[in-house]
Amino acid sequence: MHIVHIKQNGNAILAARRGDELVDLNKVSPCLGTELPAILAKGGLAGLADKVAGAGADAIVAGSYTYLSPVERPPKIICVGLNYADHAKESPYDRPDYPVLFLRVATSLVPHGEPLIAPKCSEQFDYEGEMVAIIGKGGRHISKDNALEHVAGYSVFNEGSVRNYQFKSPQWTSGKNFDGSGGFGPDFVTADELPPGGRGLILRTRLNGETVQEANTNDMLFSVEEIIAVASEVMTLEPGDVLVLGTPAGVGAFREPPLWMKDGDVCEVEVDQICCLSNPVRGE
Repeated sequence: MHIVHIKQNGNAILAARRGDELVDLNKVSPCLGTELPAILAKGGLAGLADKVAGAGADAIVAGSYTYLSPVERPPKIICVGLNYADHAKESPYDRPDYPVLFLRVATSLVPHGEPLIAPKCSEQFDYEGEMVAIIGKGGRHISKDNALEHVAGYSVFNEGSVRNYQFKSPQWTSGKNFDGSGGFGPDFVTADELPPGGRGLILRTRLNGETVQEANTNDMLFSVEEIIAVASEVMTLEPGDVLVLGTPAGVGAFREPPLWMKDGDVCEVEVDQICCLSNPVRGE
């Protein structure tokens, strides 16, 4: 299923795509709720696909709506740096032999269609197109062999990075967590719809219609399974945790001359079989 989190008339709705229609999941499963982490924790997606397929006209979302992030306030947002060999090569860092993990905060998230905020304190606002894995079943010390059993589905992310703040210190936290800097969504695609581990999918980033990044998820240095095994050795993973899986080469910082996102731009990130995330850029 392709599931979206939307807002209509002030109310949050979780809906599934059925062709060109959206089916309100609470109309076909009234006790489901609208918060994906809670639904995943209860195993609430089981059997929904059949209900969506058989839904009547009264369950169809009608009228205008806006998108929300698939998970608005994830328990954790765990990002992976330098996870494509070509991006590690273009950067000032060595190719890692252990996943480079860092955290983002929920206030940095922006849903599909809403503006990414270019901060007034910097002109170095960069794009990073990435695939996302969303945890469905939590756990600690998860083995690589069992890791994909813990993935509920996948989405798309634009990990907007303020480069001069990222490189002010050895830790990247400041440059990766400006408010409104990270696009997320619009679709949450259940894992059964995709190849295991999201392998073999083409990722593209376009800035104002021009392709600036293109890669295959097979090129990730560390697979979804490896990232889950490494992260869960350190911390308990929980339903709704978001794993942002790294960006390929082509980021603006390492172009000559550098290419930054600015007010008036539109940035799109598309991963085949998942969705296309599009955000305008607005100055703070």
